[in-house]
Amino acid sequence: MKHTIHAHVPYARLAEHLEYAVKHRINPEVFLPAESLDNLVWEELASHASVLHDAGLATTIHSPFMDLNPGAIDASIREATRRRIAQVMKAAEILRPKVIVVHPGFDDLHYGDNSIVWLKNSVSFWREFVPQARELGTILAVENIFEKEPSTLKALLEAIDDPCFRHCFDVGHWNMFTTVTMEEWFAELGSYIAESHIHDNHGKSDEHLPVGDGAIEFERFFPLLARYAPEAVWTLEAHGTERLQRALSNIKRYI
Repeated sequence: MKHTIHAHVPYARLAEHLEYAVKHRINPEVFLPAESLDNLVWEELASHASVLHDAGLATTIHSPFMDLNPGAIDASIREATRRRIAQVMKAAEILRPKVIVVHPGFDDLHYGDNSIVWLKNSVSFWREFVPQARELGTILAVENIFEKEPSTLKALLEAIDDPCFRHCFDVGHWNMFTTVTMEEWFAELGSYIAESHIHDNHGKSDEHLPVGDGAIEFERFFPLLARYAPEAVWTLEAHGTERLQRALSNIKRYI
């Protein structure tokens, strides 16, 4: 397997998984939820980062997302989101991630009539952090969550128009919410993809199954990813060590 693989690891469990990550050459995507950021011991983070960097492993970061929204109509929600992303950027100075995954906070149900306002707020929000991402040598990658089709994310990416602000394509979320084909999604956003979250489901819930254990047609997915985003980070989001091991085994069928 020639492609570098990352795996989702909550920060609270990073210490216990360090030895496994180093032994098996698994590059962690460190998830930093709000509670981890509020209780972070910076010296501990630096120690973990040193172990990973000394082993030659790369990192990515998954930002907090619960209750947050960079495009929120309510300014106080945007401010809470700004505080969290600022904390993430501070952690990034230590972890030196290749990519920082962020959630857009958009869904048709809440923002259908206010999509223009949401977009305006989002553009203003992310323009604050793009220069810092550039300084750190990292990429902010906005992930598809509830998006039924790519137009909203494309509008955000085009408005920011910066190589340090790109797309994280989550194939599991696509399978749950999409109204367009995988080929149509890649035709619109494939050139923006800096990272892909790779996991499986049956289209009804976010099961985070290993590749090949659900209903996603990965024989279509991997050629599209190779065609449009050959340099993208691959992050396996099959949660748990057993599922990760199965995902690593199953993925060989497709690549």
